[in-house]
Amino acid sequence: MRYLLFPVFLLCTSIALASPKADFVVVHKAERKLYLLQNGMPFKEYHVSLGPQPRGHKYREGDDRTPEGRYTLDFKKENSDFYKAIHISYPNQYDLELARVAGVNAGGSIMIHGFPDRPLEFPAAVIQKINWTDGCIAVTNEEMDEIWNAVDIGTPIEILP
Repeated sequence: MRYLLFPVFLLCTSIALASPKADFVVVHKAERKLYLLQNGMPFKEYHVSLGPQPRGHKYREGDDRTPEGRYTLDFKKENSDFYKAIHISYPNQYDLELARVAGVNAGGSIMIHGFPDRPLEFPAAVIQKINWTDGCIAVTNEEMDEIWNAVDIGTPIEILP
């Protein structure tokens, strides 16, 4: 009888150790936090770095701002200039119209990513305290591994001021 319980124990252990999957991601720019949610409840939070101009919505390429609004995490990129990257579906139709009216390029390539794929000049703990991206959302490489595993393609993300 005890041999029959061993597979059940292994199954329960693997379920308990499995990371939960996020069905929604929220970024609060003012808090510099990224939250992974499941069924409306946050289960993990991360400190983030943004662009050097974190206030306000991104409306043109090169403005160093992180967009605000509702988007989708639409693809993952394992080989990039950074340690893993998950693409945010910026620009959406609203962003494109805003840029068109202003006569500028809306830009793109906004991602959640880890640190650059080159040696760092300062310790990770120091880098993560400043806004250093071009408008992306950056976390440490270890945190990027967690987010990478917890988020599937197609997960919605809302970026709040």
